[in-house]
Amino acid sequence: MHAALAVILLTLFSGGGFGLMALVAVVNDLHIDGGLSPLQTLVAVLVSLVFVTIGMLSSTAHLANPKNAWRAFTRWRTSWLAREGIFAVAFYPFALAYLAWVFFTGAPEAPVGLFLASIAGVIGLITIFCQGMIYAVLRTIRQWNTPLVPTNFYAMGLAIGATVLAAIRVATGGTAGTFVGIALALIAAVAVLKAIYYFWIARPAGPTIRTATGFNRFTVRILDQGHTFGTFLTEEFGHTLPRDKARGIKVIMYIFAVIIPILALAIALADGSVWAAVVAAVSIVFGLGVERWLFFVEAQHVVNLYHGRQRC
Repeated sequence: MHAALAVILLTLFSGGGFGLMALVAVVNDLHIDGGLSPLQTLVAVLVSLVFVTIGMLSSTAHLANPKNAWRAFTRWRTSWLAREGIFAVAFYPFALAYLAWVFFTGAPEAPVGLFLASIAGVIGLITIFCQGMIYAVLRTIRQWNTPLVPTNFYAMGLAIGATVLAAIRVATGGTAGTFVGIALALIAAVAVLKAIYYFWIARPAGPTIRTATGFNRFTVRILDQGHTFGTFLTEEFGHTLPRDKARGIKVIMYIFAVIIPILALAIALADGSVWAAVVAAVSIVFGLGVERWLFFVEAQHVVNLYHGRQRC
């Protein structure tokens, strides 16, 4: 499929922002490694809001008519997209209220503050789930129609959030051992889950022209493939990526999303290097941005069957 930059940025940054907010809430709720200081909490919540805002603003660039964006909220009973929008908007009041509370009181672990942070974190996690389900419910695209999609959305959002949080902890001079450990565990989870996903979508399965037409007991041959290029369907749903090139890009993704962040976090933990921590955060965002591009490009809509492609 055609990989729209707006949707890549939406799923990448908003997922990371929601994941970061959820981790802030958990760390302060459970007082993990002493909790976050007021400064660390302020920086983390600000970064979370910036990430979510980048993602939400990017989504408007994908609309044919942005002034009608409000209509996307009206189908919440049946549309995961509408649910995502509603929860994303609901996230802001609680996150902003927590930010204001910490700024004016300097007490991130006070009961009122923890309540606001927890609600914002839960809403953020629900929004990530809604994002994943937008794609997972599409039976016309085999590569997306799997529970692995929302699972990977969760892992990636939390991995970005944990890496950014570890970088903030290192940069502000706090003990970062626990935070680095959490980030490393989540990065490892991303590596494993993506490997499982890539193995699953590579299996020779999925719809064929026989199943698409319903003639399962007969040999079906397309006599006229229609337009093979230059139409909306072929431009949006017909983009393909050679397997060798896809494998090379996956290696690049693993280098930037897994290997470099792990090594950089290890260096940051060993000598307190702020630059290494920043490199880890930037690298994982870039690497998972490559993953987002692959997620869309490798998806094949069944409409391609009617243009001569026998496997999707």
